[in-house]
Amino acid sequence: MLELKNISKKFDGKVVLDGINLEIHNGEIVSMLGTSGSGKTTLLNIILGLTAMDSGSIIFEGTDISKVSMKDRGFNIVFQDYALFPNLNAYKNIVYGLKNKPDVVSAGELDELIDFLELRLHLTKRIDQLSGGQKQRVALARTLATKPKILLLDEPLSALDGVIKETIKERIKAITKKYKLTTIIVTHDPEEALTMSDKVLIIDKGTISQYGTPKQVIHEPNNNFVEEFILRQLQIKRDNIYQLFKECHA
Repeated sequence: MLELKNISKKFDGKVVLDGINLEIHNGEIVSMLGTSGSGKTTLLNIILGLTAMDSGSIIFEGTDISKVSMKDRGFNIVFQDYALFPNLNAYKNIVYGLKNKPDVVSAGELDELIDFLELRLHLTKRIDQLSGGQKQRVALARTLATKPKILLLDEPLSALDGVIKETIKERIKAITKKYKLTTIIVTHDPEEALTMSDKVLIIDKGTISQYGTPKQVIHEPNNNFVEEFILRQLQIKRDNIYQLFKECHA
């Protein structure tokens, strides 16, 4: 569905991405995992069309979209800080993106989405009256209402914790399954990547260290960086990691 070919990018002469090649299949959840400054957010922004690449190409459903504008790619993103409008209530935030394309979603589909995300009771609330989890669900609803071809999530759980974090994690997985939506997630948290994703892309210093299933990453790390990054972050032995997460990918 989505193929990246030899994507490279420099900022002020510094190499941020160096020859990234990647294939993402229809309906997959792929997490981009790496330390701060590894290049994962830059790669996400290149896919979105927000950042121009220096070289390479992006192929979507067989068509080269490298020169296609962000608006015309039909992808959409939920940012780390939600980017909600504080002067609008929850419902007006959800439908904001439909102002220029009101026919993209029917009233019935919008109602179904609102109920699926359990937002019915919060539609008239101001943004400052919402919890972190509710804000995240409003941001998801606003993005999904536009029917994106690919859903991009930038650190979607970083501002959440405890039960709310687990609830949103399960909600994101349910959304991708219900709408058969290809989803790309940027995260610095190995646990998030391993529990939420079909595939995990581990980036180190602008290059791909490993791309594979959570099971492959845990049991067959490509190099010392992958092994040390995963184990150091989780502080747990590899066999125990697999035991912990295998039910999520049974």
